Amino acid sequence: MRRYVTTLALMAASAARAQVSDPDFIANKDIPHATGEQLFTHICQGCHMPDGRGAVGAGHYPALANNPKLAAAAYPVVMVVNGRGAMPSFGSGLSDAQIADVVNYVRTHFGNAYTDTLRAEDIKPFHPAKPPEEGM
Repeated sequence: MRRYVTTLALMAASAARAQVSDPDFIANKDIPHATGEQLFTHICQGCHMPDGRGAVGAGHYPALANNPKLAAAAYPVVMVVNGRGAMPSFGSGLSDAQIADVVNYVRTHFGNAYTDTLRAEDIKPFHPAKPPEEGM
């Protein structure tokens, strides 16, 4: 439930910034079944822009379009799961399947043609190790 609420809050904040919206998606709040494109539209494009070309202004938001760093699928996964700099971590707010879907979407759009597909089980190794619980 916490993951759902966190994801909903992130998506609502990003949707307000999004330049293109999907009113049916927002109205239905079908977040667990969001496609990679819907996740990009409502979470990522507020910073990386609808065309994936990034932006510079109050911060630096790197281009995803024609980005050779996306050739290694691990790079965007690490960025989405853990964040870095101004990029927030979405590892606890999105499911592994959602992370795989949005990374697959970005790697096959905006002039990128990286067709090796990630699955949810490919994401798990990129989550930071959790410290053991006390008393165990």
